[in-house]
Amino acid sequence: MPPRDLLTRLPAPVRWLAPPAALLGCTAWLLTAWSGEPDVAPPTPTAEVARYCAALDAKLPGTVLGHDRQDPSPASPYTAAWASSPRTVLSCGVERPGYLDDDPNRQGPCVNEVAWGMGEDGSGGYLFVTALRKAYVEVHVPAGAYPNYADPLSSLTDAIRSAVPTIGGTADSGCLENAS
Repeated sequence: MPPRDLLTRLPAPVRWLAPPAALLGCTAWLLTAWSGEPDVAPPTPTAEVARYCAALDAKLPGTVLGHDRQDPSPASPYTAAWASSPRTVLSCGVERPGYLDDDPNRQGPCVNEVAWGMGEDGSGGYLFVTALRKAYVEVHVPAGAYPNYADPLSSLTDAIRSAVPTIGGTADSGCLENAS
């Protein structure tokens, strides 16, 4: 029996509803496939570092350079994000990254008295991590998110300075050296 004959055997309401139902199903699938950024796995910091990260989460700004905070899923006090695509993602309590060598200030900028180590993400963006602090705070700035890849750091440093103390209770040594 040809497929056309099979369709004519179906009741009229089923024939009429089949194309819109198929279109709705395809639309739902496309929206799911193109839902934007992937989830961010939150770090699993130690208890001491988790306290610093919780304090940091409470002090982070609601906007960074005009981009509203839109935290990734799953919700966690250890991750935050701004904008939707491309988005800037902050992770607190990460392990010491490999791109942070014994002289972290050599590679990254000093922004508002916070020293940063810097590495590339492999997709044209950058990873920044706080140096000389009791918790590693990593900020991923994807390619094209800002005119200057280090722009969002200045929006985050006040919160970092007030929530995550330096190692030894002193100012970031790289920032002091750069200031003189």
